[in-house]
Amino acid sequence: MSVAMSRPTGDATGKASFTAPAATRKNIWSAVVDGILTVLATLGAICIIATIAAFALNISLIMFKTGSMSPTIPTGSLAVVRQIPASDIRVGDVTTVSRGEDRLPVTHRVVSTTPVGNGVYSIELKGDANDSPDSQPYEVTEVKKVLWHAPGLAYVVSAASRPGNMAGITVAAALLVVWAFWPRRNHLHREEETQ
Repeated sequence: MSVAMSRPTGDATGKASFTAPAATRKNIWSAVVDGILTVLATLGAICIIATIAAFALNISLIMFKTGSMSPTIPTGSLAVVRQIPASDIRVGDVTTVSRGEDRLPVTHRVVSTTPVGNGVYSIELKGDANDSPDSQPYEVTEVKKVLWHAPGLAYVVSAASRPGNMAGITVAAALLVVWAFWPRRNHLHREEETQ
């Protein structure tokens, strides 16, 4: 292990001042670049694993645009949900059910569940912030059960998914990769040659 020494240089007053040697600056910069690339590579690996898990385990994301599940799940929360058979529904589960093609799905807590037949269950839902259950039960064969949620994260995902922002993120990521792998001259070698 070698220790780099800084060299004194004179300033306008004649007093000696010390500057960090080029080797030390380069080593620090390389460590910063390596750290950034490691973080990005880790995030990329997490995204790949999450994508595979999403397909294999029927996992997806939903965003809460209303406060009907507050305070448990406030407006702007992002939730991880898993599609399960209606037979696995339990009272107390927070589930998302489809209300047809023309209406948005609803995510509320299960109040009761009753088998109808042929794998169909009639479930009654109620939002935590609502005074009464939903106006009518839902007949379903499958639901999406909320596994985990993060308050406020839906706003971040929504902003990042806008076309302009996605384009900016893509360009920035591409420039970072190009910059990271762009060939560099060995400034330290050149400095040693001039001495």
